[in-house]
Amino acid sequence: MTEPVISVVGGTGAQGGGVVDALLAARKFKVRVASRNPSSDAAKALTARGVQVVKADLLEPSSLKALYDGARGAFVVTNFGDPAQRGREEEIGAGSVNAARSAGVKHLIWSTLPDVEKISGGRLKVEHFTMKAHVDAVVRSAGFERHTFVEAPFYFQNFLNALGPQPLPDGRRGWAVPMDPAARVIHAGDITDLGRTVAAAFGAGAELANGSYLAVCGGTYSWDDFVATLNALGHDLRVVRVAPEVFDGFFPGAKELREMFQYFEAHTYFGPDARTAITAANALVPGGFTAFSEWARKNMKPGG
Repeated sequence: MTEPVISVVGGTGAQGGGVVDALLAARKFKVRVASRNPSSDAAKALTARGVQVVKADLLEPSSLKALYDGARGAFVVTNFGDPAQRGREEEIGAGSVNAARSAGVKHLIWSTLPDVEKISGGRLKVEHFTMKAHVDAVVRSAGFERHTFVEAPFYFQNFLNALGPQPLPDGRRGWAVPMDPAARVIHAGDITDLGRTVAAAFGAGAELANGSYLAVCGGTYSWDDFVATLNALGHDLRVVRVAPEVFDGFFPGAKELREMFQYFEAHTYFGPDARTAITAANALVPGGFTAFSEWARKNMKPGG
């Protein structure tokens, strides 16, 4: 039988790249990836691995026909980090989901996050969570033969870029955060583990309950936990708590990050349904997910 085609949005990004890797490793699927520039080095590297790369852009819904036509399944994610998508994730996500349905995709996996505004009773507005959550209803009502929701954790990889250790006022390095550093509320994980979850969901078929939520989680941590783990490896880091109004002045966009941390403290990263979604993902993926201590040993060596 011909291997089913799985279309992947964001195949050169953090989530989509892990999905591509896991699908190729499973050796059960043909993989098709969307690229704004199929002649780019990243696209050529995928082609060399046997991935079909087609010119398509979430910002141009008419271009998505090339991505989805003939595909059995599709993994869809929007990217808050892309300035062109910021503030439009709900619109762009819904457009991509509907394009997949129109093209005849049977199983859609949507990368979502909790609805912070709903969970917090409107007190907190974390756009890059809530906009994704609003697309869930579009996925449910679209009429796919099967649909699944996957929730990405707080990436360990954040510590290698945007949330890496910073200089502190006392001359040391670490983090200044607008929440209790001892609150063990951050569901975190290696983002490449999301790919294994998605590949397993496509492979499971009807064995996975339709409409399942799968939360990828290597562990539940506090800031103190992160610091203790890193310092045990030889780092010299610390975390300090700062007032919300102080944090808001650190950099452009700090307010949304501050509200995200406050949401974690009040409701945890994955929110009130965390346990069910984490248990479902662990049941689906043999061996579970990477713990922070394991990841940090490989990726955050002192002086590295």
